[in-house]
Amino acid sequence: MSPEAKEAKAESLDFVRRIVSDDLAAGKNEGKVVTRFPPEPNGYLHIGHAKSICLNFGIAAEFGGTYNLRFDDTNPAAEEVEYVDAIQEDIRWLGFDWGNRLFYASDYYERLYGFAVELIEKERAFVCDLSLDEIAARRGDTEVPGQNSPCRDRSVTENLDLFARMRAGEFPDGTKTLRAKIDMAHPNFHMRDPVLYRIKKVPHHRTGDAWVIYPMYDFAHPLSDALEGITHSICTLEFETHRPLYDWLIANVSVPARPRQIEFARLNLEGVLMSKRYMLRLVKEKKVSGWDDPRMPTLRAFRRRGVTPEAIRMLCEKVGVSKFNSLTENALLEHCIREDLNKRAPRFLGVMKPLKVTIMNYPEGKVEEFDAVNNPEDDRAGKRKVAFGREIFVEASDFMENPPKKFHRLAVGNEVRLRYAYLVTCREAVKNDRGKVIELRCTYDPDSRGGNSPDGRKVRGTIHWVSAEHAVKAEIRLYDRLFVSDDPAKELDKDLDELLNPDSLIVNREARVEPALEDFAPGVTFQFERTGYFCADPDSKPGAPVFNRTVALRDSWGKKQQNSP
Repeated sequence: MSPEAKEAKAESLDFVRRIVSDDLAAGKNEGKVVTRFPPEPNGYLHIGHAKSICLNFGIAAEFGGTYNLRFDDTNPAAEEVEYVDAIQEDIRWLGFDWGNRLFYASDYYERLYGFAVELIEKERAFVCDLSLDEIAARRGDTEVPGQNSPCRDRSVTENLDLFARMRAGEFPDGTKTLRAKIDMAHPNFHMRDPVLYRIKKVPHHRTGDAWVIYPMYDFAHPLSDALEGITHSICTLEFETHRPLYDWLIANVSVPARPRQIEFARLNLEGVLMSKRYMLRLVKEKKVSGWDDPRMPTLRAFRRRGVTPEAIRMLCEKVGVSKFNSLTENALLEHCIREDLNKRAPRFLGVMKPLKVTIMNYPEGKVEEFDAVNNPEDDRAGKRKVAFGREIFVEASDFMENPPKKFHRLAVGNEVRLRYAYLVTCREAVKNDRGKVIELRCTYDPDSRGGNSPDGRKVRGTIHWVSAEHAVKAEIRLYDRLFVSDDPAKELDKDLDELLNPDSLIVNREARVEPALEDFAPGVTFQFERTGYFCADPDSKPGAPVFNRTVALRDSWGKKQQNSP
């Protein structure tokens, strides 16, 4: 590669990849790149995690390195095997595999304990008798330095004895902690003698009752990185203020490696709240049907909604990697979903709000079949047969009694093209006692099979339909954003019900669809022509399909990009 090409490639890298590239060029870490994704198994992964997964796993792959999946399982009160299994399932679904490089912070409990003992022996940690509330009260503020714990000057011998007795289970929960001895006047609050270990007599999902003291996340995380030989510890910006403690711990114990922490801006999506605490509240208060409710930001919710992993990876790539927090438009996510599904999703006919049409001059009892294109974007998708008869359903919105001038759909006297079938002309609208149109009576041109005009006349409107005799009744779930605010995280002082969009789920049980969709497996995604992309929901039953709307057809973000200067 020429010097110019190398320079151009370097300029195209985001700042994290540039750091990794520069470290390799400088011969750091013996030319190795080792990254990791370190989730806490206390909840389900959400769309924000997807960016971190793509970045950590992607960098290792791009630079010929390795990547680990490590569960930072340091809080047994909030962690469950269910989350461990779900996280692995979601990462694999997203398209990444860690092979045999699966680790847990709990794998290192004995060694982490040894590091804590080392800090005590170096007079850089002490056992404190203050409660967590008392520690917080003595921490000070930005103007006032914190107050030293009365236990801060205990001898090494006494601290070693107390710490060993903490491990042995001699003291009740909350009565003692192990704290780092750093600086109670430090401008960074994370450096004001932080807690490293606490007593928590709760069984662990992997170690059982073997331990009654557990390391804090800020203690276990950097030291686990070091034990695994992580070269670049890539995390989101909220951990930037934790970096001094990360580096302090690495520098003050005998670890085999010195990882470098690099922070990047997390993925914040417009109209989405990604706080685990509030997501749990939504589930517990039954504001949503569960963690996989398609309105939730979890990866399993996106999967149930019919979003593909390719679309999420495309979103992460388009958002890019920066040092500045921003709010990503939901329209960009929808654009990525459409871009992916447009190439792969087969097309089908479905009528959301059916209006009966009787073709008066079509022979009674006659059934024809027409060839329908499965996907015009995919030459390999082929065609299928759709049945047609005297009675069909069309969309109620495709008829108007008093249409405006440029309305090219059904009205009395108007001629339209039935997709794949014939040209029909509306002759009469039948109303019920309340004046509602309940049926259209039309005639068809027998010489227009396939929708072709036999004499070259212009027919501008084309509408979709389903055979009344063959159509299957389906439940359609139309999902919209869960919150009315673009940035609900800034409005959490409001009552939760005030933030929720009352139209986030609209259920339509009137729809009629092609019989080919009747037994679609959950997760199969397709397009209803002129309507949007949908997928089969796990609630579907034989003969009673349920479909979730993945995304509508209109692409406001894509159009905006085309029109931008």
